[in-house]
Amino acid sequence: MIEVENLTFAYTGQASIFEDFNLHVGRGETWAVIGPSGCGKSTLLYLLAGLKRPLAGKIVIAGEEIVRPRPETGLILQDHGLLPWATVIENARLGQRIRDFYGPDGKHAPKDNKRKKEIDSSQVTYWLKRLGIIDLSEKYPSQLSRGERQRTAIARTLSLEPDILLMDEPFSALDEPTREDLRDIIKQCQWETNLTNILVTHDIEEAIFVGKKILVLRDGVNREPWIIENNLAGQDDESNRENFALLREKLKAYLGDMP
Repeated sequence: MIEVENLTFAYTGQASIFEDFNLHVGRGETWAVIGPSGCGKSTLLYLLAGLKRPLAGKIVIAGEEIVRPRPETGLILQDHGLLPWATVIENARLGQRIRDFYGPDGKHAPKDNKRKKEIDSSQVTYWLKRLGIIDLSEKYPSQLSRGERQRTAIARTLSLEPDILLMDEPFSALDEPTREDLRDIIKQCQWETNLTNILVTHDIEEAIFVGKKILVLRDGVNREPWIIENNLAGQDDESNRENFALLREKLKAYLGDMP
């Protein structure tokens, strides 16, 4: 699904973050990316999204090299990215409106996109209902809680039926019950659609709970990826508490003084 081949990247005037970095992500896999601030977590996500370009090497998704954002990839950010002058329903429909405007050009919508507007509209309504915010459809972002704004952003993204979902610390500013609820919804969606899911987080426990594979990045140049196969993802029963604690301590030790 995703092939990162000999990736090299650095910001202008700064040391390299990645050099000859290789990574394979299979279809339907769930990954968590963790590491200290400034190690390249978000940068890797933006490279996968096509928002940044490698200095060398390439990223290939579904057989095509990424040179721009691809319409089949969904991206959810921490700051929601909502239009303040638009209602919840208008924000949730934004992606569909862009696709309708440009048509199936392969840049803003998939080339084979032949969906009817009523199908797209029903998808938006479906996700607003599933995320519990359909009654807020006519509210504006300033009238919503953080959790409600994030639910709106998630509805906007999932209504486009992406095959890859990239998330940059989307739950970090939310209270724990809301975080758990939204993580469960994303997990259910992944199971139902075989969605490939990559979550960037600074939270070790969240990484263990979400990522069946955990990619650990460190300060300095990232060359060889350190990947943990995690069979504890999605499990929170008492029988796994000891193994969960052991993996948490292993990650904490590897990451040094990361909180």
